[in-house]
Amino acid sequence: MTGDPAASWRRTAINLTALAALWEVAGQYDLVASGALPAPSEIAVQFWADRGDYGNHVEATLIAAFAGFAIGNLIAIAAAVAFTLWPVSARLARGINVALFALPPIALVPILVIAFQGMTPRIILAAVAVYFPTMTAMVVGLRGIDPRAADVVRTYAGSRWALMRWVRLRSSLPALLGGLRVAAPNAVLGAILAEFGGGGRWGLGTYLLGSLGQANPARIWGIGLTATAIAALAYLAFALIASRVVGATRAVTIAAGAMPDSGSAGGGEAPHRTFVIFALAVLLPFAAWWAILLALGISPIVAKTPPGLVDYLFFASTAASAQARLLGALAETLPITLVGMAAGLMVAFGLAILGEIRPAIARSLMPVALVSQTMPLVALTPLLVLLLGRGTAVTLAITVSVTFFPAYVTMAQGLQLVPRAAFDLTRAYGASWFQELYMVAIPSALPYVFAATRLAVPRALLGVMIAEWLATGVGLGNLLNQSRGYLDYGMIWAVAVVSVILSILFYQAVTVVERRVLARSGMWDR
Repeated sequence: MTGDPAASWRRTAINLTALAALWEVAGQYDLVASGALPAPSEIAVQFWADRGDYGNHVEATLIAAFAGFAIGNLIAIAAAVAFTLWPVSARLARGINVALFALPPIALVPILVIAFQGMTPRIILAAVAVYFPTMTAMVVGLRGIDPRAADVVRTYAGSRWALMRWVRLRSSLPALLGGLRVAAPNAVLGAILAEFGGGGRWGLGTYLLGSLGQANPARIWGIGLTATAIAALAYLAFALIASRVVGATRAVTIAAGAMPDSGSAGGGEAPHRTFVIFALAVLLPFAAWWAILLALGISPIVAKTPPGLVDYLFFASTAASAQARLLGALAETLPITLVGMAAGLMVAFGLAILGEIRPAIARSLMPVALVSQTMPLVALTPLLVLLLGRGTAVTLAITVSVTFFPAYVTMAQGLQLVPRAAFDLTRAYGASWFQELYMVAIPSALPYVFAATRLAVPRALLGVMIAEWLATGVGLGNLLNQSRGYLDYGMIWAVAVVSVILSILFYQAVTVVERRVLARSGMWDR
């Protein structure tokens, strides 16, 4: 489906050159947003003038991002292995998993800064940012094995650990590398978000925050593009490794189907056991939240425990006012979240398909995709506001920008892992490229499509809240921003908890649809 690689790369180079030329012209003549988009040459001149300022800032961000990347991914891989060996543990930890990914960083940062010193808040936020994408991709890879390989291990009386060592871990490597491609930019973005409110002296986020009031778009874009370059290098490193691994391990036959996990919940599971597991999955995040706050010993004025939050929302003298503000903000945020999530998934799916049928165009769009993923939104938001205003359009644009990239990487990984022999069979019968996609590629990549959807669900809500916080002045994001200014920690915790609960509900809805769709195709293994 891809044609001549050399010609494809030449077309990619031509397309990138054309994009750079258009950007230069638009910047030189202030054709976009009244000069908020400076020309590349202007950004380069300003970067050279500021070159002495970057060393310490880049070093601080790299240290936090690398440490968070390493810690978060080690925990994610260990968790994925445990979830595969003991499927009930995945069901019990589902609430905690989604809560970690869905917790808004803008709500978490002030709490982390109070609880920890130095680089620790940045490392924690970077680790939280990488955990969920890597864990999700690793679980998909560990479970998506050829059952015939498992049969060989069982024939020789191999245990679950033997199956994990000899089959699952090796088969999961391409999926893991796909997850790491998403995690690498996330680590940089997490560290920078923590630097915005961390109060430290060094870091690209700190440098950007100090430059916002200087009316120097070239400096802001230079800082943002520096962060993008760091994230892009990390992404490209794992993309290169993934391309070699996938090329060496691509299946040459069509797998007979997904292998059921022993001990997984099936249709014959006792209803009371299902209810107990579900109840524990719901309660564990609240228990962990309470235990962590007690262990840290943070003031109850700042750190609201579950009973403290219940009192704030239902029994305190200001409870009625708090409920009204929270419900009003939720009514503004929820509809646009659903629309933004759908739009982000459509863009991701379209770009993944484009990468299969027109690789040169897809590669040309990748720099824009990386910029939208890794450029700090504080730098992008002024341009987007000038282009789109402060209404729904800018919220959708920001939501799509933070949603589609992880979903795209996951979907593209699934399409790349489709056995080439399957396409040979359809071509033998004269199938068109559209028929190949519809009949073979998309059905085979369905587990990755649903994994991408699960990644997009919490990010869509986070994207909407960031847009509300930085641009539109409505909804949960704006309520969170106002509460920080008023030191209303009860509302900060309320917004964070509501956003997590919404994300878990969306996540569970996707899981139910996934279960039914994949069960019909014989691909569901839980």
